Amino acid sequence: MASLDGANGAAEAAPLPEKMAALNLSADAAPPAPASANAPKEEEDPEKKKKKEEKAREKEAKKAKAAAKAAAAKALEDAKGKGGADGNAKKADKKKKAGPTEGALQADSTDPPTTPGEKKQLAPAMAPAFNPKAVEASWYEWWSKCGFFEPDLKSDKPPYVIVIPPPNVTGALHIGHALTNAIQDTIVRWKRMSGYNTLWVPGTDHAGIATQVVVEKKLMKERHITRHDLGREQFVEEVWKWKNEYGDTIFGQLRRLGSSVDWSRQCFTMDEKLSNAVKEAFVRMFQDGLIYRDNRLVNWDCVLKTAVSDIEVDYVELTGRQKLRVPGYGDNLVEFGAITSFAYPLEGGEGEIVVATTRPETMLGDTAVAVHPEDPRYAHLHGKFVVHPFNGRRLPIICDAELVDMAFGTGAVKITPAHDPNDFAVGKRHNLEFVNMLTDDGLVNDAGGPEFAGKKRFEVRELLVAALQEKGLYRGVADNPMRLGICSRSKDVIEPMIKPQWYVKCDDLAKAACDAVRSGELEIVPPVFKDVWFRWLENIRDWCISRQLWWGHRIPAWYVTLRADSGKLLTEQSDRWVVGRDEAEARAAAEARFGPSEIAELTQDPDVLDTWFSSGLFPFSVFGWPDGTADLAKFYPTQLLETGHDILFFWVARMVMMGMRLTGKVPFKQVYLHAMVRDAHGRKMSKTLGNVIDPLDVIEGITLAELHAKLDAGNLDPKEVATAKKGQSEDFPNGIAECGADALRFALVAYTTQARDINLDIQRVVGYRLWCNKLWNATKYAMMNLGPDFEPSATLDVEQLEMGSQWILSMLNRAVAGTVEALEKWELSAATTIVYDFWQYKLCGVFIEIIKPIMQGSDAAAKRRTRDTLWICLEAGLRLLHPFMPFVTEELWQRLPKRAGAATAQSIMVSEYPRVVPGWHRPQAEAYMALVDGAVHTVRSLREKFKLEPKAKPALVLVCKTEDARQTLQLGAQDVRTLASASDVQVLGASGEPPAGAAVDIVDENIQAYLVLEGLVDAAKEIAKLAKRSDEINKQLEALAKKMAAPGYQEKVPANVQELDASKGDKLREELDTIAIARQNFEKLSSAGS
Repeated sequence: MASLDGANGAAEAAPLPEKMAALNLSADAAPPAPASANAPKEEEDPEKKKKKEEKAREKEAKKAKAAAKAAAAKALEDAKGKGGADGNAKKADKKKKAGPTEGALQADSTDPPTTPGEKKQLAPAMAPAFNPKAVEASWYEWWSKCGFFEPDLKSDKPPYVIVIPPPNVTGALHIGHALTNAIQDTIVRWKRMSGYNTLWVPGTDHAGIATQVVVEKKLMKERHITRHDLGREQFVEEVWKWKNEYGDTIFGQLRRLGSSVDWSRQCFTMDEKLSNAVKEAFVRMFQDGLIYRDNRLVNWDCVLKTAVSDIEVDYVELTGRQKLRVPGYGDNLVEFGAITSFAYPLEGGEGEIVVATTRPETMLGDTAVAVHPEDPRYAHLHGKFVVHPFNGRRLPIICDAELVDMAFGTGAVKITPAHDPNDFAVGKRHNLEFVNMLTDDGLVNDAGGPEFAGKKRFEVRELLVAALQEKGLYRGVADNPMRLGICSRSKDVIEPMIKPQWYVKCDDLAKAACDAVRSGELEIVPPVFKDVWFRWLENIRDWCISRQLWWGHRIPAWYVTLRADSGKLLTEQSDRWVVGRDEAEARAAAEARFGPSEIAELTQDPDVLDTWFSSGLFPFSVFGWPDGTADLAKFYPTQLLETGHDILFFWVARMVMMGMRLTGKVPFKQVYLHAMVRDAHGRKMSKTLGNVIDPLDVIEGITLAELHAKLDAGNLDPKEVATAKKGQSEDFPNGIAECGADALRFALVAYTTQARDINLDIQRVVGYRLWCNKLWNATKYAMMNLGPDFEPSATLDVEQLEMGSQWILSMLNRAVAGTVEALEKWELSAATTIVYDFWQYKLCGVFIEIIKPIMQGSDAAAKRRTRDTLWICLEAGLRLLHPFMPFVTEELWQRLPKRAGAATAQSIMVSEYPRVVPGWHRPQAEAYMALVDGAVHTVRSLREKFKLEPKAKPALVLVCKTEDARQTLQLGAQDVRTLASASDVQVLGASGEPPAGAAVDIVDENIQAYLVLEGLVDAAKEIAKLAKRSDEINKQLEALAKKMAAPGYQEKVPANVQELDASKGDKLREELDTIAIARQNFEKLSSAGS
């Protein structure tokens, strides 16, 4: 049910104390609401329904706000009109009678200081309005100190364990992390309240490449030095300093979000415990033949001088030639998206063969030209050679049906095995030479020839094209749509490079991970991602786990130099590597293999492990694996892994593969993958766009100037800062309003619909901030009605309750059942919709309104029954809402009276989650309120149609064709009067005479509503409107009749369409009848007025 028009609450409150009039319990304080939970799904698409409802509510809210503004302005004018000594005297007298001054009331509602960690001290009175900063203060420290976040090792309750996806320790959390934590905390709090022994383990990831980049930028910005100026040891010390200084920022943000993690188990992936697990995993997997060393192609970053993982590569889609900025090239833009053709001369001067490439510079590393074995154009060239024009190298012409497409280009392909993944495979198949023509920092090396050696790769691109032209070998350039790989960290163009690296053999591990999903041992939610899981794992390549960085877990492998190597220039030999948990263990392995006297030196690999390697161990390393700890025995495997779908392969799959291999168990029973957060325009969040949002900025509020200042203090270059500031100014011209953690959490969970993307509009979060104010005022109003001496009854006789009270208990039952079912199905948005709907449209919008006449009446027994019902709804409603909004629910719950002698939980977070009470299901009360609701909606529609002022209270007559409807509405007349803002409600039977001068509308097939508008509207204008509408309907009926009478209509038009047409005609004729009655009434009203 929709809530009241904005002014109704104040109008119905009299003669309650004047301060009650200020309470805003109407929908104008509400955000765009989630879709109604009660509509049958098959009748209407939920998203369409949601949009319709949001538009309607926004319209109602605007009207109510305008009315409230007008009322306030009028009140101010009235007050000004009573000036002079007389007026002042009256005001003073009124103030005196009213009680405490505003200042005194404010002081009475200000919470006294609370010692950190102690239970929050609450003011005697509730504050005039919800203040997130005041409400969210102190509760978290008390929860933590009381140990509410910690599990009980001795408990026999079923465990429910989650490990946090460890955020990178590179600064502050962004809004995507806030989504992750809002979802996880909602689930953990719900499970805790539902009787589980919950554990949520917090931690952070050392994030090798990301952290190293941040610290390197910081050193350059502040001290103008590089890591190489410092050396490895000192640089790593700088990173630790940075981590210790800024690493706690993340944990502070988690606390502000209300994340109920067990801080006693807080960990960091470079901690000693987790580092030992990393060494152990590497050694075991090496010994089992799963880790090996090989020379293969990797994603190489020439700025960072390291291999990077696929997840750290972003792709730019190019439709043709385009010039882009590349790090290290200053303002000299580099062209991409072009395909250049050139000729290789055949050996012996017999002609040429033309090839094409998007990377002309790589021809310096070419070692063959490939053609299709069945291509007749090149049949005579099989087994022959071309000559490299710059270094004279003989390149064989090879046949390869797997790579070459005869129909593409010239049908001939240049082969660069050391710089292209496809060419690498060709090189392996044909045993070609692998020529690496680049240095680690992207310069052409000696293999490129003296003409180009020492120059930057993209400078050589232009030089080489010019040289080809000079030699007469250039054959043209054309647009070429392509995907260009860019490193997300450095923005450098990724260069495929052949490098010796460490790899994990993945085929058997991947098969086990696939089998776990197929057998149901591991469940993936939403199920649509199972196909992604299988597609990735069934086509998996071995995983490169080494990185050429200084920050991270150094690889526990040592290279053995033998005494016999002295004086020889040797390339790396793969059999010289030994592995150990420490150098002593590695030396023992070397001595066993080569003999103690043969070893000259052991040198540890300078590389570090890919961050995903240590992250892959996280679900069990946090519990002390490989040691057989009590935590490992009690809490592993975990129940849930919740994260974004973008790292399903990079992290989730690796945890499953490594967990199953090293522990023999799937590390979690269920994976829930949430959507990606984008900005309100649907753009990916990026620092350079200025749309990355710090959750604390939403919680606490921030000005535009402060947002700009944060950019200035960051690591972006000046051009990026300028772009980001422009984006911030467009998106947040007035900064971001203070919303509080509860509003942010609720909004994020409400957005979670198992879709791929969330377009986050901060204004929606602001809307939920306003909704928190509504909860506050509703509880405040309820507390006033309960009274200071109220004690909830031990029992409640539902049969004796008024129909409205029975109805709200039935609605509470439905809300509880629906919320639990939605949470169990991972329909998080639906869960928020149900909870919101109960509070907004059932409890505040209807029940609190219809009980006002009872609370103002003289029936003490009815008041007692109503107060008990109100208390139950508030207490259970707060517990229902708590997992989503922990702070405001705790504060309001602590203020509620408690049952005398009943065992009461210390905190709402350790109270029991609401359960369905069978005796509260009241079908008769629901049918009663459905009829009342129908009548109220019809009256509101009429009020809107005739633009009645909110303060207007016309009389209402309901004419019922059936006796059942008449009796029900007779019983509900008082509720209809209250909710519809009518001065009086008269219920007539089928023979009843409708009043003259009334607007009429149909409630349903048995009920018509007549709203007496005499003195409230201009009858002549309304008659003209009705005449116009009547003409429109007659035209529609004529067109419909013509359509249905057309030749072939009965035979050719589908039966369902004919039914729709017939139904449409019936509805239009019914509307004509209603208009005719309304017109007669207005004519009578007009006659009476004249």
